[in-house]
Amino acid sequence: MSEASTDRAERPAEVTDPLLWGLSAAVADAHQPDDERACVSPSCVGAAWPCAAWESAQEGLRAARMPRPVPAAGTPAEPGRTPPTGWSSDEVPAVRAEPLAVTAA
Repeated sequence: MSEASTDRAERPAEVTDPLLWGLSAAVADAHQPDDERACVSPSCVGAAWPCAAWESAQEGLRAARMPRPVPAAGTPAEPGRTPPTGWSSDEVPAVRAEPLAVTAA
């Protein structure tokens, strides 16, 4: 791998989002320069390196290191706002009365 590579086995201790780190590292590894400084990825078809995908992967690697804010215990939520649920909206899935059955195909 080149010097621009991000070895996933050497994930920094300050990574707060291992999934984002791993995905970004995989993209960065796939978008390396060749001897003429063109991206080797077939999706870039010879684009100059660093390509847009490699640059985006670098943003993902930086974001994966950002500390996540943790609300202090007992901190009240803002008036009129519900606490975050972890879902992309304030709606959460309904509770099922019966568990889903798993069947083999």
